[in-house]
Parts: sequence; C-alpha cells; structure tokens
Amino acid sequence: MDSNSNASICPMTEQMRNVEAVLFAVGDPAPASHIAECAGIDKAALPQLTEKMNEFYTAVGSSLIVLTLGSSYQLAVRREYFDIVKNAIDTQKNQPLSQAAMEALTIIAYNQPVTKQFVENVRGVDSSSVVNSLVQKGLLAEAGRLDLPGRPVAYKTTEVFLRSFGLQSLDDLPPLPHKKEAEQAAEEVIESHDI
Repeated sequence: MDSNSNASICPMTEQMRNVEAVLFAVGDPAPASHIAECAGIDKAALPQLTEKMNEFYTAVGSSLIVLTLGSSYQLAVRREYFDIVKNAIDTQKNQPLSQAAMEALTIIAYNQPVTKQFVENVRGVDSSSVVNSLVQKGLLAEAGRLDLPGRPVAYKTTEVFLRSFGLQSLDDLPPLPHKKEAEQAAEEVIESHDI
C-alpha cells in the first residue's frame, strides 16, 4: 500500500482500540453492556464504533471483522480465512502436551474440581494459559463456580481426557505414591544423576 492510500484511511480512535482490546480478551460473543463498561464508553456509541472498526479493517486489508450477534459483539476472522484458522486450531490440538500442561492436568485430575489458583499454588507458577490450552484441547471443562469469594471457576477433566489416556473412569487413575515413597524415589533420582 502506498502512502497516498494510507492517508485516506481513517485511523483507529482510542475508543475503537479499547473496544478491540475488550473483544480480543473476551473471545466469545460479549454483551454490549459488558463491552461498554470494560472499554469505558457509552453503550449507545458501540454500534457506530464497531461499524468504523469494520471500515478500518476493510481499508487496511485485515482478516478481522467485528460481528454483531443480536445485542452482543464478537471479534472474528473473515469467512475467507476459516480454513486457515481451522488448520491452526487442528495443529495446536494435535501437539503433544508440554511438561507444564501434564503437571496441570495431573493436579486437576487428582483433585478436581479445582480452580486455576489451586493449580498455581501447587505448581508455584502462573498456570492460566496452561489451563486455558487444556480447555481448548477438550481435556478440561468448567465444572461450575465455587462458593468462595469472587466465585472462581472450577475445572474438571472430560471424557476426551479419559479417552486420550485410555481410562474408563477416574477410578482407573494410578494411585499417587505415599509421601515417603515419593521422597525416596526423588532421592534415588537425585543420587543417580548427581544433582
């Protein structure tokens, strides 16, 4: 694109960028009232802002579009990019699990239903993205909200988890070693590797 065509493109305003950021973060269709509150704008301005966002996306040749779904909005890709996105998602779903994902999955499988905070406390590191990726792969699902301050979402394993690991039920999970056995096994590993 040359500089003359760039000059005719109406730039994104701060309000538009705020709406875009909220839509990106939410991912799913979001009610107009929620978007307006999070973006710090008047709800009545949202239809015009999303229309201008779509004009901007078209002008710059973006793959993005803001969909209007009743009284909700969603940031999505244009129809012509569906196959590319599907390939990306399929590839991501078929990737082997990382060590962090296996740790989080193990913690949840043996303690479910649990929150992301519980997983983080056990692992000692932020585990939000790991749990989210396991949900995307279909290995975890939301199990409702706990009756605790903030009503955090709890997670549980799914039938996909059972099938993937060749289990008929959670009762088929191998027993956890007793603390003494686990400590002894850890000491043997350390001694054998001179750690």
